[in-house]
Formats: sequence, C-alpha cells, structure tokens
Amino acid sequence: MKEVFTMWKSTKMIVLTAVTAAIYAAVLIPFKAIPLVPGFTEVRPANMIPVAFGLFFGPAGAWGAAIGNTLGDIFGSTFGVGSLFGLVGNFLFAYVPYKLWMNLGILKPEEQAPDCKGLKKIVLFMVCAILASAACGLFIAWGVDLLGFVPFSVLGTIIPINNAIAACVLGFILTILLYPRIKKWDLYWKDVLPEADLPKGGPIARIGAYVMVISIVICLPVALVLAYQIGGTQAPAVMAVAGIGSIGCLVGGALML
Repeated sequence: MKEVFTMWKSTKMIVLTAVTAAIYAAVLIPFKAIPLVPGFTEVRPANMIPVAFGLFFGPAGAWGAAIGNTLGDIFGSTFGVGSLFGLVGNFLFAYVPYKLWMNLGILKPEEQAPDCKGLKKIVLFMVCAILASAACGLFIAWGVDLLGFVPFSVLGTIIPINNAIAACVLGFILTILLYPRIKKWDLYWKDVLPEADLPKGGPIARIGAYVMVISIVICLPVALVLAYQIGGTQAPAVMAVAGIGSIGCLVGGALML
C-alpha cells in the first residue's frame, strides 16, 4: 500500500491522477440530471472508468477516482457531508481491482498485465470489477445510513448494481481497447514507479486480499438482509455488520503492502 503515498513523488503519476479525475468528473457531471436517489446517486456510465484506470494506473487511478467523484459532486450540485464517504468508496472502486488482480494468487507475476487475454484474465476481471463495485457500495451505503440520510437497503442495492453493470460491460471494453496503448506509451503504473516503490506481494498481502474479499462477500449481503427486514435508517445491527465489512475492506487494503 505504500505506493499509494510514494506515488506523489512521481510527476507522471500525479499527471495520471489528474487525468483520471478530470475524465471521471467530465463523464459523471452530465448524468447528474438523471438521478436514481436524488442527491446521492444517478445513472453512471462513468463507472466504467475506476476499474479500468485502477488496473492501468494503480494508485494514481485510485486517487483519480476519489478526486474525480468529489469534483463531480461539487460541480454537479450534490456535494455534502456524504461526499466524504463517496471519496473513500470511489477510491476503493479503483483500488480493489488492481490489488486483488495482483494478490489473489490467480496470476503469476509475469502474467499480471491487465490485457484481458484468455479466459482466466477475463473471469478475474469480472470478479475484481464486481467485488470493487460491491466494496464501493458497501462503504458509501454504510456511511450515508450512519449519517441518517438514506437507508442502507437503498444505496447498498443500487450502487453495487449500478457500478457493476458499467464496470463489467463498458469497463471491460475500455480495458481491452486502451491497455495496449497505455503499455506502448509507458503509462502502465508498474512501468512508471521505481522498483523500490512497487508492492512486493507475499503472504501478508495474500491474507489482506482474502480479508477484503471475505469482508465484502459476507458483510454486504448480510447487512442487506438485515436492512430489508428491519427497515429505516441507523439500525444498530445493520450499522454493525456494514461497519465491520467496510473496516475489513480498509484493513485488507492496508495489509496489501
């Protein structure tokens, strides 16, 4: 995870962060006029960007997604205290894919180029995109319900589905089309960062990956079941389960050094 911080020493990574943020915000803002939950989420074809750009640009993609979503809220007139959870949730939306891609143990180090060639990489892309979509939705829905704004059952359902459709369809196409050019232009994050700043993987990172996956796969559906049964906002059982899942995602991410 240290590359999330050391990347700010690289001018090229900062530029990639700014490019990601600008593109994400530019595609988000026009669709603010088509809300699904007014003030909190809308139709978002821009959700094709975080997964693809996370795989391309690593930590720069994650920071870019976080900043771009915040800019989208500011210029789309939906900025508020809930945007803090949106910032972290969209960071996870791009962070989860590139970390799981590396650390689930499915691909050998020499196979990890995100070119989506072959069935194994295609399946892994879909798995990473769905888990990233769910992690984003889990964290945002928990935070917004914690503030008492919208029940967890609403955003905890809409955000993961909204994210996953765009990421798995448009994001997959974007990845196939752009990765060869990203690699050719020397913009792939592993080619940009110095060797000393690249994550090393290993047993702790593998544990972190599975802590993250378990937190998402167990806590999101359990919290949704409880939320639909209990109803309303700030239900203690829902907040506890969703909070454990959200914190588990962050802990898993921190372990993937």
